[in-house]
Amino acid sequence: MRTYRQLFASPEFRPLFFTSLAQVAGQTVSGLALGTLIYAATGSPLLSALSMFGPSLAQVVGATALMSAADLIPPRAALSGLALAFALATAAQAIPGLPVAASFAILFVIGVLASVCGGVRYGLLNEILPKEGYLLGRSVLNMAVGTMQICGYGLGGVLLTALSPRVTLLVGAGLYFAAAVVARLGLSARPQRASGRPSIAQTWRNNAALWSSVPRRYVFLALWVPNGLIVGCESLFVSLSPRHAGVLFASAAFGMLLGDTTTGRFLPARWRRMLGAPLRLLLAVPYLVFALHPAIPVAAVAVMLASIGYAASLLLQERLMALTPNELSGQALGLQSSGMLTMQGVGAVVAGVLAQWFTPSTAMTVMAVLSVVVTLSLARGLRDERELEPGPEPTPEASRVHMPVPTPALTPACSSPCSTTASTARAIG
Repeated sequence: MRTYRQLFASPEFRPLFFTSLAQVAGQTVSGLALGTLIYAATGSPLLSALSMFGPSLAQVVGATALMSAADLIPPRAALSGLALAFALATAAQAIPGLPVAASFAILFVIGVLASVCGGVRYGLLNEILPKEGYLLGRSVLNMAVGTMQICGYGLGGVLLTALSPRVTLLVGAGLYFAAAVVARLGLSARPQRASGRPSIAQTWRNNAALWSSVPRRYVFLALWVPNGLIVGCESLFVSLSPRHAGVLFASAAFGMLLGDTTTGRFLPARWRRMLGAPLRLLLAVPYLVFALHPAIPVAAVAVMLASIGYAASLLLQERLMALTPNELSGQALGLQSSGMLTMQGVGAVVAGVLAQWFTPSTAMTVMAVLSVVVTLSLARGLRDERELEPGPEPTPEASRVHMPVPTPALTPACSSPCSTTASTARAIG
């Protein structure tokens, strides 16, 4: 499967695609509105960053307690139900006079639920497409993220100017509701991928089985830490320039769209292996220009170039699927998504603290340097081609015998401040 026509000819892909469009649009519109509302109320770069990316921190709770549900709940029910929950929670954020603490409590609930959403969505994608079509399908979903982030931030900026942050939040809630309707009416009723019931114990056993493979550990860390540090840079766009934050977010989304389109559709397999490391470095290096306090046009170009490097995640996800048994694919992708979003939240916190002490530009420069250092430290493990021919996979049951799981040699790197936009986005919950 190498063409978009072949991809969209898969009946199950189309409703999944449009569900993602509506959900990302809702996330970007409501995220910009809430970040603006919190910054206006508190004047704090840290709280503004946390309001947009802090829910990602709650992903670690879902990843450790709820992630087994990604393979143990029918996908249609999970996707439609979660989108409806996001709609209700976003509408609650628009209540006049809602305390800031209550807003963050709602964001925590959203983050916990979103940890399961990524695993369900991308596990379903792996199920409905042939193996050779996964990279193209994932790249198209990422392209949808980029496109809808551009449109969402543009729409959010217009709504904030013409109306108010609270009305803009209600528009975001409506988009989430549309995602729930499309998922319910468009997706077919499929059974869960694995037997059993969701539980904390099952989640831990599956996570232990996934983490027990050294090659997979390197892939997980490469997906989580450098990405999270750079999203920390993005979390400071509002405090860097409140008037031009939408321009910077849109530039980031355009760069991600460009990188995903090129990598998923046009890059041959031999080039994908060669360009993985350069793309991981490209994600951070352009942000070093913020040490010079650039003008907004220069900053926007730097952000766009850096965001092309998010395409490295596509290549790492393809490798992760080659290393993971099918019955754990949903949880593996959910763990990847939740871990990445958690590290985005960590990155937002660290960047916000640095911006409080120094300036947003200085904080962004420090985060970019840290991302480069972590990427270089992981390079040796990712170059080991033996990982592409793994031995027998440990089963979730076998992981009970081998626990505690051996600590990887590079675990200290995860203690560094560690990519919704959501992405959100860079992996949408």
